Amino acid sequence: MANQVPVEEGLFTWPSDSPRLLGSRCVDCGNHMFPRQDDCPKCAGNNTQDVELKNKGTLWTWTIQGYPPKSPPYVGDVDPKTFEPFGVGYVELEDELKVEARLTLNTPEQLKIGMDLELVMIPLCTNKDGDEVVTFGFGPAD
Repeated sequence: MANQVPVEEGLFTWPSDSPRLLGSRCVDCGNHMFPRQDDCPKCAGNNTQDVELKNKGTLWTWTIQGYPPKSPPYVGDVDPKTFEPFGVGYVELEDELKVEARLTLNTPEQLKIGMDLELVMIPLCTNKDGDEVVTFGFGPAD
């Protein structure tokens, strides 16, 4: 089995049987941010702390990525002959924030605003070292 590596260090806990997105919370105003950052865009303060965000939320809005994204920065399949469309949406993590994320579902019939979702790891590609690169996404909650 190939070694799995995160698409970017510091986005989520990895390796983990129960991964979480890594964000920040402003100590002064309570605003949550993803990905992590030192300054708060809400109150302009710089008193933030690293936090693990909730791993469940609801679908706020969505679309289907029907063609290969520009590469770089995208590192997945960009060949129009083999590219598979995927869902992209904003997932509202209760009392925290909305996160833009890839979705495991990719047809309009499967996606409903307000549906319950949970964080999952999605294989993205294989890197030059033969490692399987994984990214975060959201799929239907059990």
